[in-house]
Amino acid sequence: MNVGIVGTGNLAETLGRAWAGAGHTLSVTGRDPQRVTQAVDRIGRAANAVDPADFAAQVDVVVVAVAWDGLTAALTLIGADAGRLAGKTVIDCTNAIDFATGALKPTSGSAAELVARTAVDAHVVKALHLFAGASWPYEGPQDAAPVVAICGDDPSALERTTTLIRDLGARTAVVGGLTAARQLEEAAGFVMRVVAAGHNPRSAVPDVDPALLRAAPAAS
Repeated sequence: MNVGIVGTGNLAETLGRAWAGAGHTLSVTGRDPQRVTQAVDRIGRAANAVDPADFAAQVDVVVVAVAWDGLTAALTLIGADAGRLAGKTVIDCTNAIDFATGALKPTSGSAAELVARTAVDAHVVKALHLFAGASWPYEGPQDAAPVVAICGDDPSALERTTTLIRDLGARTAVVGGLTAARQLEEAAGFVMRVVAAGHNPRSAVPDVDPALLRAAPAAS
C-alpha cells in the first residue's frame, strides 16, 4: 500500500525504511520541504517527497509522526480539517507527554482524539507511540516480538494498522476504542518516569501469561 507519513523525524524515517523493506511505497510530507527531501533520501528509493496540498489524494494510509506541539498545524497543513482525509485510516503516533516529567500534556482526552476531531470523517487509530525510539523492523524470534497496543473505533482501520505493524515484525493487541487512547498515551509517561528513576520499564510490569488467566476460572 502507499503509506503517507506526516513528519520528518527519527520515528518517521525508521518506520519509512521498515515499510519500504516490506514492499510498501512511502509518500512523505511536512512543513519544511528541505527536511522532507532529506528524510526521503534517508528512507530510500521507495519514498517520495509530496507537497502537502497533494498528499491526501496520493495515500492509502496516513501516519502522523510529529511532535505534540505541532500536531494541529500538521493536520491543517494536509487539509485534514477540510475533510481531505475522510474515509482514510489515520495512525496517530504522537507522544503527547512532557519528557522531563512524564506528565500527559492534554488536560483531558488524548492526542488521538484531537486528531479524530480535526481530521473530518477519518478513521483514527492510536499506535506505535510507545516505540518512538525503537529500531524497526524487528527480526528476532516471533514469540519474543514486541507487542504494539492499539485502539480505534473502525474495524477496517484497525485491520489495516495491524497489517502494517505485522510488516514491522511486531504483534498487535487491540485494547479498545479510541477512548482508550488516553490510557495508552499515559503509559508512555509511565515509561518515562521509570526510566528517569533509573530502571528498565520492562521490569516494572508484571510478567503475566494470558493462558493461565483464562484457565484459572475453570480450575476453581
